Amino acid sequence: MPSFLPLLLVILAGVGVAVQPPTNAALAKAGGSVWLAALVSFACGVAVLLTVWATADRTPLASLRGAPWWAWFGGLYGAAFVAALAFATPRLGLAVTLTIAVASQLVTALVIDRFGWLGLPQQPLSPARLGGVALVLAGALLMRRG
Repeated sequence: MPSFLPLLLVILAGVGVAVQPPTNAALAKAGGSVWLAALVSFACGVAVLLTVWATADRTPLASLRGAPWWAWFGGLYGAAFVAALAFATPRLGLAVTLTIAVASQLVTALVIDRFGWLGLPQQPLSPARLGGVALVLAGALLMRRG
């Protein structure tokens, strides 16, 4: 695998994360329901994933038997994220919404890394990591005020 591929995929995913909230907010506005918009968003995602899995992967479902109990909640977090951002984006603006979301993700990531939760290796807190998160938090505050 080329070394730039993971970086490229993350950049493209970031673009998708920036485009998804206003897309879902438009669905929510048209349909009158954040929940319906989130459902349609997830239904489209499920259709794409089913197609890719069925045509390119086909890993047996039985392979998931060894997953830890908490691994089954990823869809719950995703659904809550999609619905929350569809609700917040028209009220806060896209930049503020995403900055707050990224700041909260980074704080959570630091805690998960520090303790090695959810099957990840422990990563020590460092002044650089804490400073980076502090800058993002400051950015979130500036975006909210500005």
